[in-house]
Amino acid sequence: MTTGTWDDIFGQVSVDLQQIATMLRDTILAIHPAAIQTAKPGWGAVQFGFSAKNKEIHSYLMPQKDRINLGFYFGVNLPDPDGLLEGTGKALRHVKLRDMDQAASKPITDLITASVQERSAALGGGVNV
Repeated sequence: MTTGTWDDIFGQVSVDLQQIATMLRDTILAIHPAAIQTAKPGWGAVQFGFSAKNKEIHSYLMPQKDRINLGFYFGVNLPDPDGLLEGTGKALRHVKLRDMDQAASKPITDLITASVQERSAALGGGVNV
């Protein structure tokens, strides 16, 4: 699949959604500064991980009409005390974010942190966080 750019994915969404996505990207990169960011125009998402390999990706951002989905490739393994995660797939889970306050909340930061830690542990812990 062809890789693209951040603007390929978020360039055509509303300014409000662009701001939410940018803030979430900054949060992900603050938690995992060495993260590899890969834009997937065919999927309509930007993913973050220890590499671009599916098993090494911990999270993604995907614009929708009225929100940004913050997804976790192995979300089924994450602690979710606030009950924010949605989805019924084998492993994938996501949170629907519609405003900056929600996106900047501690439970969202905690989920991102947990997703990075989960992938690091699954990959043997010898990866750059």
